[in-house]
Amino acid sequence: MNDRTELFTIGQLARRTGLTVRTIRFWSDEGLLEPTGRSAGGYRLYDGTAVARLELLRTLRELGVGLAQTRAVLDRQATVAEIATAHVRALDAEIRALRLHRAVLRSVTRRAGTTEELRLVNDLARLSARERQLIIDDFVAEVFADLPTDPPGAGIAQAMRMMPAELPEDPTDAEVDAWVELAELVQDPQFRRRTREMAVAGAEQETPPEPLPDVTPAREALAAGTTPDSPAAGEVVDRIFPGVPAGERVALADRMAVFTDRRVERYWELVGVLNRRPAFPSMVPAVEWLIAALRVRRG
Repeated sequence: MNDRTELFTIGQLARRTGLTVRTIRFWSDEGLLEPTGRSAGGYRLYDGTAVARLELLRTLRELGVGLAQTRAVLDRQATVAEIATAHVRALDAEIRALRLHRAVLRSVTRRAGTTEELRLVNDLARLSARERQLIIDDFVAEVFADLPTDPPGAGIAQAMRMMPAELPEDPTDAEVDAWVELAELVQDPQFRRRTREMAVAGAEQETPPEPLPDVTPAREALAAGTTPDSPAAGEVVDRIFPGVPAGERVALADRMAVFTDRRVERYWELVGVLNRRPAFPSMVPAVEWLIAALRVRRG
């Protein structure tokens, strides 16, 4: 008698497949493995096709496929490929969540803050992608409410509206820290007010803001410890703004100050980290020094 006509008890199937009697009985009770008939003593009997069905069952279950999906495959309501594709998507989502959880735990272990600070870090970093995006969307909506999108001076608004600020799928420690800092920053009322001031000022300008000159001399002077009210600072101002009358320097400093803010620059630094862009040298300290030097020499 060959496997096509021979009938097997659950115990015999267990020995042929390496599965436990309990597992085979459970699958049979669930309707995933229908018996071919019954023995005189009432025991379930299975033909040779049950062996192949059990092998498929075991493969699907080892892949983590649920009973309902497994039944759909066995009943030919769905192909193995369709079920596998859905399962790959689920596994990818789980892997992303685990990677994020690992990165968050690393961030927590590096911090020596209070319990409340650690809780905040954990809560912010473990938000879903949609919840994280809502934080940024809420910031943009409040700061740029009712402002036109296309005036000549709306560069800040346009950039903040368009630049993604999402946490990468497999974040590094630095990216988790950047996201936590960014989330706290954009929820700070003072930062929102300052960014709003800059956005309104840009929207009211009829022409684009004048580009900053090369402030390398100011950066060098700052690094050298030159004070803005020193004679040497006056020479630096003359190099950067040759020909600008002394009487116009305060107004120039005021215009520069409107769009100069360390925390706004920090916003762009953090967004750059999240978008994996090369770091850029900080401009604001040198510009602040230059603004102070301009105001000293008002003529």
